[in-house]
Amino acid sequence: MGSLNLISFGANIVAKSVGLFSSASIVRCTSVPVCKCFSTTSIQGPKRPMTAYLRFVKQQHPLVTRQNPDLKVVEVIRKIAQQWRVLTPEQKLPFEEATRAALVQYKTEKAKYQSQLTPAQSAALKEERRQKLAKRAAIRRKRELTLLGKPKRFRSPFNIFMSEHYDEASGTTMPKKMIFLMEEWKKLNLSQKKVYIQLSEDDRIRYKNEMKSWEEHMIEIGREDVIRGRKATSKKTASY
Repeated sequence: MGSLNLISFGANIVAKSVGLFSSASIVRCTSVPVCKCFSTTSIQGPKRPMTAYLRFVKQQHPLVTRQNPDLKVVEVIRKIAQQWRVLTPEQKLPFEEATRAALVQYKTEKAKYQSQLTPAQSAALKEERRQKLAKRAAIRRKRELTLLGKPKRFRSPFNIFMSEHYDEASGTTMPKKMIFLMEEWKKLNLSQKKVYIQLSEDDRIRYKNEMKSWEEHMIEIGREDVIRGRKATSKKTASY
């Protein structure tokens, strides 16, 4: 199940990278215009060119889709990936040369773009990149912990109440249902809430026991780095 999720995630990334749902299907090297208008909140620069493989995907996607109209996006990407793997170095060469030429142009335009930035814009761009990298790292970390089987965190009393009554809650959208359920939760007296408080406490114990077993297993397989507090402790130890 985990591998299928990763394949689906990869297919979505490839689709976004090459614009598979656009009408363009011809691979060619195009120039990237330098942004003339700058702001500290939205700074756009030259876009890094596609890799040789992504160029191949963009070229082949319309053909594979036309020949296999019933295939899902994940299956189309998998089929194209298989085609790429069996290509000879000579067959891959045009895509690699197009990427190298685009990289030369990209570096020239990037240098020109960066020279036009003010110090404030450069700082804003650096901070934006830092935030993007941190977000990507957090997503990768969460995905890895899921694949490693980390137990689900215990639920709060309100979360348990919400899951039990969500389907019957008034509202056509999730935010509206949430507002309704929050109001209903506030109306409960303490004795009514105690049922959910106890369920939450039971779930907390379940989480604590499962986490203990999971962390012991992580130590056994040499993945102490994913254990709570272990990474911070290791850093402190290394600093002395």
